[in-house]
Amino acid sequence: MTTTPLLEAVDVVREYRSPRRSLRTPGQPIRALDGVSVQVHEGEAFGIVGESGSGKSTLSRILMALDQPTSGTAFYQGQRISGVPERRLGFLRRDVQMVLQDPMSSLNPRMRVADIIAEPMRALRLPGDHRARVAELMHSVGLPEEAVTRYPHQFSGGQRQRIAIARALAAGPKVIVGDEPVSALDVSVRAQILNLLTDLAEQFKLTLILVSHDLSVVRYLCDRIAVMNQGRIVETGDTESIYADPRHPYTQRLLSAVPTLSGDLLDRFNRSST
Repeated sequence: MTTTPLLEAVDVVREYRSPRRSLRTPGQPIRALDGVSVQVHEGEAFGIVGESGSGKSTLSRILMALDQPTSGTAFYQGQRISGVPERRLGFLRRDVQMVLQDPMSSLNPRMRVADIIAEPMRALRLPGDHRARVAELMHSVGLPEEAVTRYPHQFSGGQRQRIAIARALAAGPKVIVGDEPVSALDVSVRAQILNLLTDLAEQFKLTLILVSHDLSVVRYLCDRIAVMNQGRIVETGDTESIYADPRHPYTQRLLSAVPTLSGDLLDRFNRSST
């Protein structure tokens, strides 16, 4: 790991306005993030965990400069990315890519798989043989090359998420952000996708940021985690240390309440990892 964080948020606050109640009554401010500071280092797998509404997805969007903080700053490789015009963020769009929760809604149903995967390369005007790159990525995510002529609805949920992962890898990023990447999938395929992400991170030397409500999922993928509650990070540290000895009461409640990778799912993960 390098001394300079790959991604960093410093004292980030993000406020939204609730809808107006009337013409004379403005909406009240809602604080989604409240003074959050976090560092993600190159080569690590970092988890951001919390219940719905904890601010974890908002934090991930600010780290990607897809949203702007009300105050505070986000950095990429020591370079400020908060408040920077989109036209000057081409380097970030190439280096940091995202895999969303629901692959069916994140993939264009009118586009063939080949065009979906190649879209980031075209949008960023990257040189090279795009067709060969698509074929390489199809192999990397475990899909047959001939499937590039098909449409998203012709695949299962797990296969669609593999396509979304291939699209995220197309531009050759340094960071992949997964926002609940397995929560919309059948239990039987979640471990396969987690194992795929682990393998791809090693193959392409990626930094992973996993956003999830489930500490058990993060445990199998991440080196460090930050636990969020009500817009604040209440605990951060090595995954196994937090799992073995959670200090904050909220972390303790979260550990006792969330579903776990157990039984058949845990067996599947362990078998696919060996």
